[in-house]
Amino acid sequence: MADSLDTSKIKEWRSIVTLIVFILTNIAVLFPFHIPLYIPRAFTDSIWNALSALRIVSPRPKKDLDDDCNGKIKPYVRFNFPMNFVTAPLVADLFLLAILAIGREEVHDGTLGADNIEPIDIMAFFLSLAYIAISLDASGLIRYLAFKVLQWGGTVGHKLFFYLYAFFFGLASFIGNDPIILSGTAFLAYMTRVSSNIVHPRAWIHTQFAVANIASAILVSSNPTNLVLAGAFNITFVKYTVNIIVPVVVTGIVLFPFLLYIVFASEPLIPVSIKMHELPQEARERKPVNPNIPHARGTAAEEERNLAGGDEHKLLSLEEIMNPFLDKKGAAFGAIIMATTLITLLALNAASQKTGIHAVFWVTLPAAVVMFCWDVGFGWIHRHETREIARKGRQEVEQARAERAIREEVAKRATLQDNHDSKAADIQVTPPNSRLQNRIHPEGDQTKAPSANGDLPPTPTPALFVSQDGDDLSHVSPVMMSPSRAQQFQVDQPQNNAMGMPDEKQQTSLVDPSRPSSRPSPAISDKELNEKERELDPEVTEDTPRQVRNRSTLVSLSVDAYRWSQETFPTATTVFTHLPYALVPFAFSMFVLVQALVTKGWVPVFAYGWDHWVSKTGTVGAIGGMAFLSVILCNFAGTNIGTTILLSRVIQSWQQIHKDNHLPISDRTFWATVYSMALGVNYGAFSAAFSASLAGLLWRDILGRKHIRVKRLEFARVNLPIIAIAMTVGCAVLCAEVYIVRDESPYDS
Repeated sequence: MADSLDTSKIKEWRSIVTLIVFILTNIAVLFPFHIPLYIPRAFTDSIWNALSALRIVSPRPKKDLDDDCNGKIKPYVRFNFPMNFVTAPLVADLFLLAILAIGREEVHDGTLGADNIEPIDIMAFFLSLAYIAISLDASGLIRYLAFKVLQWGGTVGHKLFFYLYAFFFGLASFIGNDPIILSGTAFLAYMTRVSSNIVHPRAWIHTQFAVANIASAILVSSNPTNLVLAGAFNITFVKYTVNIIVPVVVTGIVLFPFLLYIVFASEPLIPVSIKMHELPQEARERKPVNPNIPHARGTAAEEERNLAGGDEHKLLSLEEIMNPFLDKKGAAFGAIIMATTLITLLALNAASQKTGIHAVFWVTLPAAVVMFCWDVGFGWIHRHETREIARKGRQEVEQARAERAIREEVAKRATLQDNHDSKAADIQVTPPNSRLQNRIHPEGDQTKAPSANGDLPPTPTPALFVSQDGDDLSHVSPVMMSPSRAQQFQVDQPQNNAMGMPDEKQQTSLVDPSRPSSRPSPAISDKELNEKERELDPEVTEDTPRQVRNRSTLVSLSVDAYRWSQETFPTATTVFTHLPYALVPFAFSMFVLVQALVTKGWVPVFAYGWDHWVSKTGTVGAIGGMAFLSVILCNFAGTNIGTTILLSRVIQSWQQIHKDNHLPISDRTFWATVYSMALGVNYGAFSAAFSASLAGLLWRDILGRKHIRVKRLEFARVNLPIIAIAMTVGCAVLCAEVYIVRDESPYDS
């Protein structure tokens, strides 16, 4: 450890490069961007052809026009490489390895652990506990409880604001901020939208985000930053909570009136009386559907995207919050598992001084496995029901898309007819008394699709089509598919029985029973079919043989497997989709980067600077200085996780400086510094930048999907008074606490 305090290393060029790389990495995390990479087309084509030959992907188009569509083939293919919070730290580590600025020691200590900070244990603990929390959220419990709070609050604006404030604070203190942000943000977006006199959701969404991060400071298990801090200084979970709970709870109590009467003291933001749109009786009596099942809401999700801001959209949003889905068995089981896990963690951790320290994931990992087995077992038992719901939902979506496609096609033809030009001869325009002309089908049969009064033709029965894009399992209608492709993806149609009628047991047609069973479909030429097909699947070209187009690949099989998993195990699949996987490479990379600063002498330099500050300002200066540093660095040092890693190393070096000089730090000053940092890295998540925490990035993305755009400057402007009040109150209470319960006796590590 004494070698790590050598500050002379900072004069070496590798040390200087390490610091520059660390700063640039954090800038990339704060302001992500893309780097254009130009790769020779021959190389990319050979790779694609090899993957296609191995049936991993579909064949690539033989011709690839440039952006100007002038027929020239580009010699290079452009790829945009993202530089964000996942890739930037990893690229930085690889660069430092390449120039030999870091080696085996830094990689080992940054992954396996050093000085009581064990990244693997922390990540295993956090991910396993996150599975339980997100599974509890997927059961609909948070949405259902928020609905009950909405009922209790009624239409009194200030009362409802208080109830939601207390609800989010209490729940986040136990299960952490991520599940609250996952469900609570969407709930508030819907609630503020269906209120006729809440002009802007700013007060509700910013309050929820701030409260969730404040409350997450109470338990070690609620935030990965708390795990890093507790591990770095050998703090038991119970002692951590006992020391931090008073400043956090007082912050929550004092902050509420400031938000209600000062920060958001505006009638359009928090009305005295909230006027909610009424939910029709039919919607109230409708059975809530599981949102984890794909297409469970039928066309509602698609209409929500298309009707943003309209009355119909508000009705869909109102139904989402006033008729929430709740899996009672799953919610009860998940709550029991979560409570048992937290109690066991606290008990074992408190007894660790007598029994020895054990890895905390020994408790959370088995609990997560039990929760996973429940989700899988429950899904398998109800697989027939969930698959039927998904099938009906796909039918509705397919029907709506088919009708919209035909309307667009007819509108396009009508426009071409009205704007008749020199190319009209190449486009078969409808006669004056009809919008659709007779077409020759690919099979050669001439089929007419007349309309007696010039209205739209009847809608054809849609065919089920599974897209290979992997994200949106989209569907298309026969009007947008070639005959062979339609035949491939057509759902098995019912076979006629002896009387020539469809067998009810075999009926799996996508035809809506309320609609006619057979309809003429508008005929479209082969050329138009190929164009439509290429729009839906970029890998399909005129030169691609039909048998090659229709063959299965690893990608298509993966898409099918994922859809099957969604329909069979909806909860488990949803939880695995929402797990914070990006945290793993980010945290490991940041651990290695900070360890590089340690070995290159920069962390000791920071520690000596901190020691000079504390010697001049004392305990009060330690609290204020560390609080300020932690909040600022959350925005500029790789989120609050990167800040916690860096500052923990600085404090550890500060300890070592005093130990080597035989000048012990007082117990009051040391713990004031540690718990001030705990407040700062939790509160700092709602400060100046979205990237101050991974929860902030998640919060922004969820709001974006709900058509609420929060700009960077607005985020900082709104949060500035909130973070100022919260940190002032928290630090003041912490200062009083350490002067009451701590003394000037030497700190004993």
